[in-house]
Amino acid sequence: MNSEYQTYRLVDFGFQINSDFPVIGYSEMVTNSICISHSHPRAQLLYATTGVMNVVVNNQIWVVNPLQGLWIPGGVEHQVSFQKNVKLYSVFIDPSFTDGLPKTTFSFGISSFLKQLLFKIISFNTVDTVSISEKRIMMVFLDEVTLIQPSITFLPTTNHVRLKNVVQLLLNDVASKQTIEYYAEISSMSSRNLSRLFIKELGMNFSDWRIRLKLLEAIKRLGEQQSVKEIAFDLGYESSSSFIYMFKKHLGKTPSNYILKSKD
Repeated sequence: MNSEYQTYRLVDFGFQINSDFPVIGYSEMVTNSICISHSHPRAQLLYATTGVMNVVVNNQIWVVNPLQGLWIPGGVEHQVSFQKNVKLYSVFIDPSFTDGLPKTTFSFGISSFLKQLLFKIISFNTVDTVSISEKRIMMVFLDEVTLIQPSITFLPTTNHVRLKNVVQLLLNDVASKQTIEYYAEISSMSSRNLSRLFIKELGMNFSDWRIRLKLLEAIKRLGEQQSVKEIAFDLGYESSSSFIYMFKKHLGKTPSNYILKSKD
């Protein structure tokens, strides 16, 4: 982790068990910080209107930016790092209200309606009591959470010693065009064995994993409002059109439409 990162204090809202407060909202500007690995009884929805968060759960990495939200069930250990200036919005759901809500961690395209509900709940002063009208809004919010659908924008990682080294090399050079044979050679194994390791440990082959890596980096950069041309070049594509083709093939829309859809 970047040595310039500072430890971010844990917010105690996630640890408050009280059914009188179904949903507790929280917002803050966080800069170059890391929230150490932890878990809390309340489920959590994370969102940022500016900046980028990296969230690690088990051996999976999610990139959360203004185009997406992240759902974390209660009791799931996770670590969050905040890159540069992140305007963080988060809500914590009491365990007594999580029946019917998602049971796994995933990122998702956050709708305009869900955003507005999120902002409204964060505006409530829920320190002392929750009014009847506020609770109604919270119930609508919970209904909306049941409708969110996972996206493929996560990246599996591994603790396998030899494969971990290859993964780190790829993470350090997203634009790399080296073949699996190259990485197998520097890892002192055959390309067949390395290919098998990717499927066994990461659930996908070498090529698909590298494409997923590029997709996550592209989504991160789109959230930072970089141009499609700049992103394509930085990810090692010969042209913008080849990058756009890859993006649309896997996410169902062009980079430009992806941004517009997320702003609806």
